[in-house]
Amino acid sequence: MKRIKTLITRQGSGSREDRSPTEETATTPESMKSIEHTLKEEREFPNDPMKDAEVLESIEKVYFGDETFDSNLHELNKLPELDQLDLNKVGQDRDLLRRQLNSVSKKVSDLVLENHSAYSKELHRVTNLQASLQTANIICSNGRRQLEMAKQGFTVASLSILANHKKRLQLLSLLKSLHTIKTLQRTDIRLREMMEEENYPEAIQLCLECQKAASTFRHYRCISELSSKLQDTMEMIEEQLDQALAKTCSNFDIEHYEKVQTAYQLLGKTQTAMDQLHMHYTSAIHNTAFTIVVGYVELVSGSQDTNFQKMHYRDLCTHITTDTYIPCLVDLCKALWEVMKSYHKIIEWHETNDEPISPTLQESDVASDLGNVEAQLNKKYIKQKLTHGLTRIWQDVQQKVKLYLLGTDLSSFKYDDFIYVLDLVNRLITVGEEFCGSKSEGLHDSIRQQSLNYFKNYHRARIEELQMFLENEGWELCPVRANFTALNLHEFRYLRQAGISQPGKGAPASPSPKRDHCTRSGYFTKYGAQGSPFDREMDDEEGEDVIATNGYEDEERDSQGNESDDSDVPDELKQEYIDEHTEDQQHARSSLKRRKSDRTHFRGPVAILSNTTLNILRLFGKYMQMVAVLKPIAFDVVICMSQLFDYYLYAVYTFFSTDLSTDKHHPSYLRIGQSDALGLSLSNKIRTTLQRINDNLINNEPPAGMMPNPMENKEKVGFPHISPMVNLTGMDKLHGLAERVVGTESLVFLAEQFQSLQSHLEGVIPASKKPFLQQFYSQTVSVASELRRPVYRGVASRCIDFEKILQLMFTVKWDIKDIMSQHSAYVDVLLQEFQIFSNRLTDVNRRVPVPTEVYTILWEHIIRLANRTFVEGYASARKCSNEGRALMQLDFQQFLLKLETLTEIRPIPDKEYVETYVKAYYLSEADMESWIKEHREYSSKQLTSLINCAINNKKARQRLLASVEDMERARVR
Repeated sequence: MKRIKTLITRQGSGSREDRSPTEETATTPESMKSIEHTLKEEREFPNDPMKDAEVLESIEKVYFGDETFDSNLHELNKLPELDQLDLNKVGQDRDLLRRQLNSVSKKVSDLVLENHSAYSKELHRVTNLQASLQTANIICSNGRRQLEMAKQGFTVASLSILANHKKRLQLLSLLKSLHTIKTLQRTDIRLREMMEEENYPEAIQLCLECQKAASTFRHYRCISELSSKLQDTMEMIEEQLDQALAKTCSNFDIEHYEKVQTAYQLLGKTQTAMDQLHMHYTSAIHNTAFTIVVGYVELVSGSQDTNFQKMHYRDLCTHITTDTYIPCLVDLCKALWEVMKSYHKIIEWHETNDEPISPTLQESDVASDLGNVEAQLNKKYIKQKLTHGLTRIWQDVQQKVKLYLLGTDLSSFKYDDFIYVLDLVNRLITVGEEFCGSKSEGLHDSIRQQSLNYFKNYHRARIEELQMFLENEGWELCPVRANFTALNLHEFRYLRQAGISQPGKGAPASPSPKRDHCTRSGYFTKYGAQGSPFDREMDDEEGEDVIATNGYEDEERDSQGNESDDSDVPDELKQEYIDEHTEDQQHARSSLKRRKSDRTHFRGPVAILSNTTLNILRLFGKYMQMVAVLKPIAFDVVICMSQLFDYYLYAVYTFFSTDLSTDKHHPSYLRIGQSDALGLSLSNKIRTTLQRINDNLINNEPPAGMMPNPMENKEKVGFPHISPMVNLTGMDKLHGLAERVVGTESLVFLAEQFQSLQSHLEGVIPASKKPFLQQFYSQTVSVASELRRPVYRGVASRCIDFEKILQLMFTVKWDIKDIMSQHSAYVDVLLQEFQIFSNRLTDVNRRVPVPTEVYTILWEHIIRLANRTFVEGYASARKCSNEGRALMQLDFQQFLLKLETLTEIRPIPDKEYVETYVKAYYLSEADMESWIKEHREYSSKQLTSLINCAINNKKARQRLLASVEDMERARVR
């Protein structure tokens, strides 16, 4: 206990510091025993803070008395007499004392550990103090020794020298102060020079040093006035610094901005500078827009009217004329671009210079006192402020341009000017998206309605213009190159630059215009140094190399040259003399040459189009340019493109498929829904398409007695009428076959070009509208090639006088008794008509190249009509013998034999139609009934004639005739 008390006393009094390390670390047998005893007690009495506190409370107060207290004697005095001594009681007291000793030892150990750091610090301070005292002792000893020497050796003169030296030092100090005061007086001039040089950091550094020096010499009267002047100078510097910060809004200079930021950092106002910067940007956007617009308004008015300066920006935009609209918009976009580019460069500068800026001169007190926490807060504040400022600045820019766009009616603009305006707005929208990721709803909304109104007016004028072109079109061949496509036109140049494929060569490489390539790399990257996205790019004025130099005549000349080449003619046909009786050889030779001529004239695809078709292709190009810049109304533009195609298709059908007069035997197409007697009516697909166009687009004349509804017909176009200059009659020209070829093949060519644009159009319209486009292509564009058949069927039905052939067949007697070896005369007449048709077709081909498809369709039609004429003629026979049936077969076989020399169409169309009918004459009564039910392609007249001639049994004939009548009634229903 005594040892513990001693430890406590020493800890409380601090005497432990005076103990030497040797005494503290000395190890004695007694201390070793104490440590072992302590460890034993720790094992016996585990650490329990609550119990330790209770044990400490149970210690008698006398143990904490003065140092003279003897705990051993105190405990011995507490023991009773020897005869009353209880060993168990003594053991309990001993255990209690041990527990108390253990708790006190733990408490002392905790206090020692708790105050160890303070002890170490105090020990270090005492050591330093001890070293300082020793140094002071040495200095004092030296001073006293030297004073003793001076006392013994110096005289009065020496003391005078010391006094003068002291005075000299005082005067030097005074002179230094005077020089400092003089320098402070001249500082104002230097500060002004630095401000003119825009050296703001050094000016602030100098001003701060002057203020520090002024506070040092404030006991001088002149310095008090200087301090006030320096304060005014500092305020003036801050004002000029704010003006310098405002200059960065329109023309960012990295050195200038770095000086400004350094200056604000020296002032400790980086956050204030960022707030001021955004205020300046807001003012810069407004002032820039107002200055540019008012400048153009005053330029138009011819005088600088002060009323314009007082107007609101919204009202001022309404005074812009159409002549100055585009130049003003370009300047406005360029100026606002410079503002956004400066802000973008500021953000880049702060991202690059993330660390605090070190002053160029000696570090100031303000910069040195800025702690790490404050620096991090400043960085975070600046970053957040700059990020939020992106959206705010873009909204201001967008609002200014939006008000400008809404201030003028764009409906009267020319096409190229309107496209250029939209292109500028689209570029600005792209800049906004790159600037802050904004979708620019304001600009989209402002331009959408005006664009829609403009385009509706523009499209209305174009489709009326198309009607005028169609009604004045002569359907002459436009001389273009054989490999001409829409991409050769100037209006499609941006698609060539984007790499769109030609028809049939795959999907486009890129559906975007050329300028989109710039935006991929970023406008702020491309135009970061100079220029702007709103500089008018000079398009490559590529010549439209579409006109054929020699035209179709070169191809015809080549074909004629090839025609003279008879290298593949058999040798026996090359002989100069051929026996006049060898008619078959002569015929074979002429047939071979004719087929070779046909292969020459009707062989490869040729670009056939009219002037109107070329104009529609140009309109397609212009409309697709609108699609590129009018993304909000891209679908409306695509619908209008489809209307152009619809109207052209309807006009071609109306001009060349509805001009045929009704014929008794081969009535032709008159209007939608009317079919001919040959079963060759319009397909459901063509009928549906034409009906849709007629209902939705064509403004038909109202019935007599009804007034037209102007609101209903506002969106419709007048019914097209072919030009009276176009002659679609005349056998020598095959009823205007050349004009029909130009019109119909122009439509097919237009459909092919439109088909090549499908992938591009699908890429610019919304996904929800793609089904419309796909349906239009599948149901309308694909119909163009199918329109060939009804158009050329009209030529085929009138180029040969099938009525005359029928009349000749009516005179033939089919009830002959002898088998004929010579065919009937009507076959030669028909073949002669075919030969004349072939010659006329060749003549037409010299004027207009007749494609292979047209050649095939014409011959198919004329052969089908001839075959139906054969059946119709055979059905006119009232009586027919077996020999007559053989004559029928002979006539038809002679026709087929000669036909093979006239055309290369293989197989002969509907040959089975005639052969099956002739063979039916040989059927029995039982087979005839089933045959009639299976062959419904024949008319009731033809079936009736067949029954009357082939069936001799009266009852069977009547039964079959009744069956035919039932079939006819079912067909009519």
